Amino acid sequence: MFNKAYLKLYFICGTQDIPKQTSIIDVVTEALESGITMFQFREKGDGSLTGNAKIELAQKLLSLCKSYHVPFIVNDDVDLAKAIDADGIHVGQNDANIDAFASTFSDKIIGLSVSDLEEYQVSDLTNVDYIGVGPMYHTGSKSDAKAPVGPGMIQTLRTKVQDFPIVAIGGINTKNAQIIMNHGADGLSIISAISKSSNIQETVQQFLQTVE
Repeated sequence: MFNKAYLKLYFICGTQDIPKQTSIIDVVTEALESGITMFQFREKGDGSLTGNAKIELAQKLLSLCKSYHVPFIVNDDVDLAKAIDADGIHVGQNDANIDAFASTFSDKIIGLSVSDLEEYQVSDLTNVDYIGVGPMYHTGSKSDAKAPVGPGMIQTLRTKVQDFPIVAIGGINTKNAQIIMNHGADGLSIISAISKSSNIQETVQQFLQTVE
């Protein structure tokens, strides 16, 4: 069952997001110990894992998240989410159509990326638990990221969706996090600010102070 509180500090990460010579298991473990509220496995981009290696890593990270009672979400890969019985899936506008898998994900969390009003107008949120809005600012974590829409987009979409759960994403760091929350976000999706932090515990604590 989805709880809006899961969105407070939503860590997104894959092997392509962490420094070389660093273990993603170690990074995610430290993030979990420090208090992240949801985790998304996003294994995409140059050097990312595929096939059995991707499945095996997903299973390890799922078990890890379960031990901390933190929901484990798979990015875009419906087959993987089903195969490992993940807690949910997040898709973009050009990814799998939610109608095609919603019936088999009835007890799972479903997230959808919505960048702007145009995308909102063509999005059916019937089976969606939350929307990810962004990028807030320029981000280097996603090679396919669109132009920044800024925190104002959260305010704009909020007038349309009312209290529907919104999590912000894209270029978020400890310095701009408060601005984003002030515009009406329910939480923050973070990639590199946590995955490449020299002190994950301190970074996570700073974000948590912002979202509480």
